[in-house]
Amino acid sequence: MLTVSDLMTSIPTSITPDTPLRTVIAVMKSAGCRQLPVLEQGKLVGIITDRDVRTVLNSPIVLHGRWQDEALLDKATADNAMTPDPITVSPDTPAYRAAEMLSTYKFGALPVVDDDLVVGIITVTDFLNYIAKKGPLTVDNKR
Repeated sequence: MLTVSDLMTSIPTSITPDTPLRTVIAVMKSAGCRQLPVLEQGKLVGIITDRDVRTVLNSPIVLHGRWQDEALLDKATADNAMTPDPITVSPDTPAYRAAEMLSTYKFGALPVVDDDLVVGIITVTDFLNYIAKKGPLTVDNKR
């Protein structure tokens, strides 16, 4: 059976809660990712996405000028924008179950945790890459 460990990105790039949003953006760009686990003393405390960063910068609640974004990028941290205590999966979770979770909760990624240690991240892109490598899909079970 295909498991999360077969598809995940091992030992993903991570940040700490006190990382400024400007650095979060730079790390995402350099790592080519849209989600980062947030670790404090090696423990998973949250996950931050590019959408989380955009929401902070483009809050519909607070009106501000674009020039204020520069200050916000340096003063706001990952802790201000992340989702705390994210739902996780283990490396031996069946891949179909992780896909169900991503679909049900409308997440782009799930941290992969083993013995309280982040060992990977499984993303929608990981599933798409797997399917793309398999080639043309066929329908086995017609209803």
